[in-house]
Amino acid sequence: MLILLPPSEGKATPLPGDPVDLDSLAFAAELGERRSALLDALERHGTVSTARALKQLAISRGQAEDIAVDAVLRAAPAAPAAELYTGVLYDHLQLSRLPVRARRRVLIASALWGVVRPEDRIPYYRFSAKARLARIGPPATWWRDALGTAMPDEPGDLIVDMRSAAYAAAWKPKRATLLGVRAFSDGDGVRKPVSHMAKAVRGDVARALLLAKQAPADPEAAAAIAREAGFTVELNGSSLDVIRPA
Repeated sequence: MLILLPPSEGKATPLPGDPVDLDSLAFAAELGERRSALLDALERHGTVSTARALKQLAISRGQAEDIAVDAVLRAAPAAPAAELYTGVLYDHLQLSRLPVRARRRVLIASALWGVVRPEDRIPYYRFSAKARLARIGPPATWWRDALGTAMPDEPGDLIVDMRSAAYAAAWKPKRATLLGVRAFSDGDGVRKPVSHMAKAVRGDVARALLLAKQAPADPEAAAAIAREAGFTVELNGSSLDVIRPA
């Protein structure tokens, strides 16, 4: 089993220390050239007008200081991705506290890095799937071919996908089994998809799967682990649906 996590808008600021080492990141041979090109583009981006930079990064004026941050990422202090990413999903997952054997089953999607391992050291940055840099275009398109070469994708593999649609657009397996996780509320017989608790649900389910004594090999086994952890779940096609009272 492999669990694919989304990045998060919220990020911690690493303490002063060594910068990112591109050669040490996951799939450096396959993704390194494109990572370097993106860093070059962000360095150039620091010289354009603020209005243009805000538009291309798809950020608000209140986040304008991140333009300068992105322009010097090669020299910025780095921290393990498991400690850098914050937010609801990561609060529930507590990735940095999981055993090493569990973290080895995790990859984190990123518009800037393609994917990273929890232990990969990266700096604070501001670059989402909504960004549209000149000569780069949509990040999902930028990464698609390289991720297609790099990512594990064998028949019989189970990939549990916690990513949002914007990040899932960059890569989907062609041979492995892909299992998404969705959240629903159920009240008076009416079931509705919910977004406000979906990140919390995905974090909790990911934690249960990673802490299981035996990693699930198929969707049915993943559903069984989730039920043992106290979730009400249903398998619907390629999705594990988590049902909670309204």
